[in-house]
Amino acid sequence: MARKENVEDSCKLGQKSHETMGISFIDNAFERWQKMFHHQANGSRQKSVKNGNNSEVEDNEGGWRWLAKIHSPVMIIVSVSALTSITSYRFYNQPELAVGTISPVTIVSPRDGTFIDHKTTEELRKKIKQGTLPVLNRDYEITASLQRNLSNTLQQIESLRKRQQAFNSISPSSLVRLYSMPEDKWQSLREKLLSPSLSPPAEEKDKAVLELWNYRSRVDTKTFQGIVAGLESARREYQSLRQLKQSHSMPWSREEVNSLLTLDEASWQKLKQGVLKIQQLMLLQGIPSGLPDYIKREVILLHLESSQIPTQQLAVKLLLPHLTPNLTIDKEKTIDRAEKAAEEVETVVISIRKGDIIVAAGEKITQTDFVILDGLGLSRRGVNWHGIAVSSLLVSASVIVFEFVTRKIQKKLRRRDQILFLLLSLCVLSSSIFDAQYNPLPAVGFLSSTFYGTTLALTQVSLITGLTLFQTEVSQWPYIISSFAGAVVASIVASRLYSREELALLGVGVGMAQGTVYFIISLAQGASGGSIWYALLPTSSWHGLVGLAYTIVSLGVSPYLERFFDLITPIRLAELSNPNRPLLKRLAIEAPGTFQHTLFVASLAEAAARRLHCNVELVRAGTLYHDIGKMHDPLAFIENQMGGINKHDIINDPWKSAEIIKKHVTEGIIMAKKAGLPKAIRDFIPEHQGTLLISYFYYQAKNLQKENPSLVVNEADFRYDGPIPQSRETAIVMLADSCEAALRSLKNATPEQARAMIHKIFQARWRDHQLDDSGIKYEELPIIAEVFVEVWQQFNHQRIPYPKAALDLQPTSPSP
Repeated sequence: MARKENVEDSCKLGQKSHETMGISFIDNAFERWQKMFHHQANGSRQKSVKNGNNSEVEDNEGGWRWLAKIHSPVMIIVSVSALTSITSYRFYNQPELAVGTISPVTIVSPRDGTFIDHKTTEELRKKIKQGTLPVLNRDYEITASLQRNLSNTLQQIESLRKRQQAFNSISPSSLVRLYSMPEDKWQSLREKLLSPSLSPPAEEKDKAVLELWNYRSRVDTKTFQGIVAGLESARREYQSLRQLKQSHSMPWSREEVNSLLTLDEASWQKLKQGVLKIQQLMLLQGIPSGLPDYIKREVILLHLESSQIPTQQLAVKLLLPHLTPNLTIDKEKTIDRAEKAAEEVETVVISIRKGDIIVAAGEKITQTDFVILDGLGLSRRGVNWHGIAVSSLLVSASVIVFEFVTRKIQKKLRRRDQILFLLLSLCVLSSSIFDAQYNPLPAVGFLSSTFYGTTLALTQVSLITGLTLFQTEVSQWPYIISSFAGAVVASIVASRLYSREELALLGVGVGMAQGTVYFIISLAQGASGGSIWYALLPTSSWHGLVGLAYTIVSLGVSPYLERFFDLITPIRLAELSNPNRPLLKRLAIEAPGTFQHTLFVASLAEAAARRLHCNVELVRAGTLYHDIGKMHDPLAFIENQMGGINKHDIINDPWKSAEIIKKHVTEGIIMAKKAGLPKAIRDFIPEHQGTLLISYFYYQAKNLQKENPSLVVNEADFRYDGPIPQSRETAIVMLADSCEAALRSLKNATPEQARAMIHKIFQARWRDHQLDDSGIKYEELPIIAEVFVEVWQQFNHQRIPYPKAALDLQPTSPSP
């Protein structure tokens, strides 16, 4: 019987995932504030409920009740004041006579003094470190390969020269002409030469071709075929030589090849030995990367003059292609040299005598002047109110932009959320005071994205990066920009990941992004040659490891922040949905019927949430816990009676029965608080019922009133206490819970019948104003109904009936 009114009970939509909740251990921690502000908090809560302000209701529950006293304007003032106080740190003791300012008067040293210029010393060391020349080593494999290639080239020329002697009846110029003839023309000529005809075509005018025809007429066919085969081989060697040279910037001309082939033997041998020796000497000395060709040419010519080799132009062309860099950089030794060079830079010390003029009136103060002025206490340090005012304006603008973005994406932030954003921002600004290299921007991006989504995370890290750049010195900006790059990666990706393993891999990406950006910035700042990037690798790698470390710290801190600030994340929702959680295990054991009801409701609600692009993880977790209160009296609900006696028939009092049914909501909230469930999950417990009428016992009471008119039947006694669903997620669960029993009761029904029944239930909820505050639109109800029908069909698919004979089969005895 109780099942009927349970069908009428509807799930109340939980509040949005970011509007989370108070926890029991926080209640104890803030008990003193609860008592102090009890009256104010209760008044504020009543006002908030009346106005539908869910954010205020959340902050009035649990240990955060005292925060209800802090209104938005006060919170904004606190935020601006706190951020300004940190951002303006460098203005609290700022010198009036700083570097680059004009001295109003002539300043004379009142005493002798010696001062260390730390800034200049550090800049010198950094410049020396980046500008260190690389340590080069000769690569023996490259050297041997270059020598081998030059020897092969000389052997090809040697082979062509020997073939020249075999073709002594043809002039060298004609041979070169035949070697360089296009392939199609050569093949056509070859066919004609090997034909029976002994005379050239009448139209042939080419001197080289005519010489070859003349030679054809003087020798027998077999000898001439050998000559043609030799020319074929020579053409291939010539083309190979030409291709090798044409890969260089100075290709061989036909005249130069002709010169090589016609060079007398003594000159050729001298040229060959000379180029081999010059190459050996230059490779032994080493050729670094980036050495221009004109310098190589000048060195070659110097060697040629001393060795008196003829045909110097030919020697240069032979050598240049085989004088590529053979020196490689020794990374370890280069880094070691850079470190030692930086350490050897002496500390810059500035001395001055009493009575010496430090700076004259109207002159610009240099770094050296400032070190002396500051050391003598003459830099006029004090509070820079103008700088503090500018800081305040920048912080105020940042807070306004953040508030605008928050409202633009329609995200309500509770007081505790605002406090968490403030604390994360203060962490970045505070750390930058001590060392910007270790600012936790990646951690802030990671945590903000995980808790509140990509948009707010990107907004926060962008605004905080701007304030940090304003706060710190110019020399620190490479660290800040690279950390910002890591924070952007974390902000974009973290909110889309659903496992600790994926988030751990994200840390590697954050570290790589941070280290790479720092490396690129540092490389762009340097003005030296190729040695810079080797010297920068250790620092860039370390900076990347800092980004990785902050991601690991964020992973470790995240569960504590989730608990303390009552936040939910996809990972926490997935953990809460684990059926091995204590409350869910108890539900499965103590109220198995309710547990099965919960699983079916979860299937309906998840499918609808996915179709409407709601928070599916929140719907899944909230649905699993929405009826845990039934464990207080499982047999009071028909799904747990297993066909036994109905408890309510024995009670026979609709008022008492209604109280028992309603009690599963209040008991469920108590259980959820004891288990430390987030408020976003706890909201599903009362909101899935809303203020629905427990109709079965209400009409039972009305029938008793007809028999006894003196009975007073108040409808409020038979309605749940609410509130009605406050989000799309809890509204979906209300609708799924309302339809679950009705869908289970359908046997052999058509989808149209199921759809009509669901629409009837939806219309009742809409007319009862249960969905007014949920954000569910009327036109979305048919979509939800269609999804419910699809899930119902999946659960109630038809099966082929087994034949009776198949069920009565008896084992057969083996045949003899």
